[in-house]
Amino acid sequence: MWENRIFKLFIFWYVCGIILLGFDLLPSWLEWANAFFLMLAGTLGFLYFLKRFGVANGLAIGILIFFSTFIVEWAGADSGFLFGSYDYTDRFAPNIFGVPIAIGFAWLMVMATTHVVARWIVPGGGLLYAIVGGIGAVIIDLIIDPVAYQIKQYWIWEDTGLYYNIPWTNFFGWFVVAFVLHLVIDLVMKKRAMVITANLPEKRMVLLYVLMIAMFVMLGAIGGLWLAAILTASLTASIVLLAWKRRPL
Repeated sequence: MWENRIFKLFIFWYVCGIILLGFDLLPSWLEWANAFFLMLAGTLGFLYFLKRFGVANGLAIGILIFFSTFIVEWAGADSGFLFGSYDYTDRFAPNIFGVPIAIGFAWLMVMATTHVVARWIVPGGGLLYAIVGGIGAVIIDLIIDPVAYQIKQYWIWEDTGLYYNIPWTNFFGWFVVAFVLHLVIDLVMKKRAMVITANLPEKRMVLLYVLMIAMFVMLGAIGGLWLAAILTASLTASIVLLAWKRRPL
């Protein structure tokens, strides 16, 4: 019930965002809508975990993802740990300890969507499943980071790199965090003998994965980040098509 209502709200917010951002109509006083958009997406991911793993396990997984990624992001912004040296601006507020609250929600979305994509591709789970999940997360960041940094200026990189002045350690960090969290999810699934099926929550998470990336690809293309837009669109199409072909029937 709540999942369907929030998903409808997300779709409404998504369409509004496409129009306002696509035609550069978003007023400055409505910048908070971007953070709220990610919170909606993260809430859908959290509700998926609750429905897929049960209240107790789903709650534990959701809390683990939210707080562990928030702590890692705080450590990264504070000391350059794992991702590289960067600082969040106040354009993505509200912030706690210098880290936007929306970041934890963003990781919930990333983990829920890439979990389904990876399990469709590697239904047996294990190390390969975690690797594919990590790759799926990096694909998202290939477009999110350039857009958030170069166009939206939600954070500022102090380190530099060849890819839009973003250090390679950032993408390595994304892979490591997602890989480890996917291993934890896989452990829970095997402990509970859970099997991914082709019901609505899984398909909705794959749709969420595509929609989130599509919006940032659009923003990247509008902002002239053509390499990021084309590269991410190509990799997304490849991994989603592979997942769709291998999905459980």
